Amino acid sequence: MHRILIAEDEARIARFIDKGLRANNFVTTVVADGHSALDEALSGNHDLLVLDLGLPGRNGYGVLRDLREARIALPVIILTARDTVRDTVAGLEGGADDYMTKPFRFEELLARLRLRLRTASTSVVEATLLSVDGLSLDLRTRRARTATGTVDLSAREFALLELLMRHPAQVLSREQMLDHV
Repeated sequence: MHRILIAEDEARIARFIDKGLRANNFVTTVVADGHSALDEALSGNHDLLVLDLGLPGRNGYGVLRDLREARIALPVIILTARDTVRDTVAGLEGGADDYMTKPFRFEELLARLRLRLRTASTSVVEATLLSVDGLSLDLRTRRARTATGTVDLSAREFALLELLMRHPAQVLSREQMLDHV
């Protein structure tokens, strides 16, 4: 299950994207300003960022620049009303993986998002150990480790624990958990 960060300050558009991605089995996080977008993107909890350029606080170009300067390889799709060639070139040369203008068709955004995730997953080796608050989960052996010992997990227990550890301090719906397990 892929985790998508949506950085969009226009609430109606953010809800539309969020609803569409959730309907297509993505886990989403929505933020409405550039500072929150950068903080979330730096957390490592997301597989892709859909980024508006006109964010309050810190614009999308600044968020993208700071991500790339920090050597964060998170795929970024810019989704903006800015439709000049100069803006497109600035976004792509600034480190974006794709650039779409508003208005847009959701099906096209979804196709581009899936393409970027496929490309990213073939080029990045996934970590084999997750750690949260003294609990670690080995993805190869499917064992959980605490300070008191090792726990062998059933397939469902492992899937649920993995989901929860990949989204620490995040409330997940029953549907999200059932879809993953």
